[in-house]
Amino acid sequence: MASQWYSLVSQKLFLASTLLDTPAPASIAASPSPIQKLQQEATTQGCIELLLRARLLLLVMVARLYQRRSETPSSVAELANLIGDQTAEIQMLFALERNSGSWWKHLDQLEAAQNNPPAMRKTVSAENIIAVSAEAGPERSAQSLRETLKAMKQFADNLEEQHGEW
Repeated sequence: MASQWYSLVSQKLFLASTLLDTPAPASIAASPSPIQKLQQEATTQGCIELLLRARLLLLVMVARLYQRRSETPSSVAELANLIGDQTAEIQMLFALERNSGSWWKHLDQLEAAQNNPPAMRKTVSAENIIAVSAEAGPERSAQSLRETLKAMKQFADNLEEQHGEW
């Protein structure tokens, strides 16, 4: 039963990978048109949404591995309440939550950015030129998203392999 959830997680990750691998037109580097910029933003946001969905499904997959058939946890804390906080999977997930450089934290940052309107930009003038800084936010590059995707896939593969041996 859990392998169906593994397949669903893998599907979402594959679709996100497909979006990341969508070739950009050659002219986008020189001077992208508004349509090309819009398509690139749609691709980035679509990939992020698929990664976030895969993360939620990963929690459900772990619950199913522990025979929790009707529960759909939406956080590691909820999952820990279902299966116990001493299980190997929960310990790994808690470690990922605490590690600022983990794929889990990267997804937390991306989710926060997607769930909030963009910050207001200040206009540049002679009086405030020093106060203007680069826009802060999570790394949204294709390379960064690909690394997060790869780490998620590895995590899901490891879970499936460990529990598939039974």
